Amino acid sequence: MTNPSESRLFMLHKPKGYVVTRSDEKNRKTVFELLSPWAYDEGWMPVGRLDMDSKGLLLFTQNGQISDYLTEPGSCHKLYEVWVRGHVTQDQAVQMVAGVETSEGLLRAVRVEIKGGAGPKTRLEVELDEGKNRHIRRMFGELKDPKFGTALKVLELKRVAVGPLRLDMESGKWRFLTQDEERNLLDS
Repeated sequence: MTNPSESRLFMLHKPKGYVVTRSDEKNRKTVFELLSPWAYDEGWMPVGRLDMDSKGLLLFTQNGQISDYLTEPGSCHKLYEVWVRGHVTQDQAVQMVAGVETSEGLLRAVRVEIKGGAGPKTRLEVELDEGKNRHIRRMFGELKDPKFGTALKVLELKRVAVGPLRLDMESGKWRFLTQDEERNLLDS
């Protein structure tokens, strides 16, 4: 066994530019290039996804039941820091919680909090209880900047928490979860 504590989960701070897959037919960099070879060889799998342009907390496990539990809609909230090109209004934040109609159907957030901004950009905190493909990017893309009428665009997206587990390390680094972190995460 690779880890003496026999942890069933480890976390990676995924940088931008890596795809979340074991191998890529387009020869793009995969998250497994950031890990020791045993992670691939022993069948560790990412829990959920972060698209290539997103960064932040990504979990890995060998246990399918743990993966299913953590990705089941409603079971585990995920928190994101988001920078958007455009001015996001409080009404739009409320609309995202109520639901935004997209080509993929109705998408919603549990909570959207405007944290500030700089020039034509808005910084937000977005909490989801499920994560559909490009969920946050699609929601913002359906909304318009009130001043210019252009679609809001996610410039930077970083997952900073999964349930009670917070991202606490540098980009590109990984570590096993402690027994307490694992217990808290799976009991959340």
